[in-house]
Amino acid sequence: MPSQQGSPTVRRLRLGQELRLLRERRKFTGAKAARELGWSPSKVSRIEAAKTMPSGDDIKAMAKLYRVDGEKIDELFGLLRDAEQRGWWEDYEDSLPEEYTRFLGLEAEATFQRNWEPQVVPGLLQTEDYAREVILATRGIARITHSGVRSRVEARLDRQQRVLHRIDPCAYTVVLDESALMRRFGEPSVMREQMEHLLEISLLPHVSVQVLTLDSLHPVNTGAFIHLKFSAFDDVVYLEHLYTAHFVDDLERVAGYETAFDHTRSEALDEDDSRVLIQRKAMLWRR
Repeated sequence: MPSQQGSPTVRRLRLGQELRLLRERRKFTGAKAARELGWSPSKVSRIEAAKTMPSGDDIKAMAKLYRVDGEKIDELFGLLRDAEQRGWWEDYEDSLPEEYTRFLGLEAEATFQRNWEPQVVPGLLQTEDYAREVILATRGIARITHSGVRSRVEARLDRQQRVLHRIDPCAYTVVLDESALMRRFGEPSVMREQMEHLLEISLLPHVSVQVLTLDSLHPVNTGAFIHLKFSAFDDVVYLEHLYTAHFVDDLERVAGYETAFDHTRSEALDEDDSRVLIQRKAMLWRR
């Protein structure tokens, strides 16, 4: 099983966050810090937003300006070293959207993940055949090559191992709309195996699967989203669209998504009743 590793994406974000906090404690605006450093304001902004990786000399210059002591400098350089490491997802970055690889980098260090999915079985819970059919369904629109399909399937399976089956995995709670269990991808045998896999994986102690039935009240009209929680970083919500994806990190809006998830979960079947329903769907796909 893959071991727990620090995510370079999260380290990059934490490094930028630390540098911003140090600047603010000195009561420097970004523009003033840039003038003192002889940089453009955009460079300071991009480093703090983790859009540009600072060099070792950049860290030294900022630490000197902000009057940082030796222990804090060591911490900053530790974050920099970790941020420069490669994440497992970078092996697939040629075939994956940039926003999605950033999500994978954040997910690698999440301690808790909440997922509302109204259309398909989530990627973390997909079988190989089901994943392939889901990706093929958008191939003509997104113009994914044969090798791109293969690489995306491999990335999805790799992600499952590294998130759900690592040492000390994150807690994963998903609410599925019943329609996701009924919409066919591939042959009926693909769907049957997917339902059986869903049942099996729902028994993992850190995985919770609930189904919102079609006759339930739908408390929130929203598309799919994933809410990530971290031990030492602010929550993030990930929203994926046909061609793009974006992140919500505004604390008030993140709280809104958390409330939306709680409402949806409260209307869904509990875990045991959800398994009974999934089992019924598996039997239907045998016909």
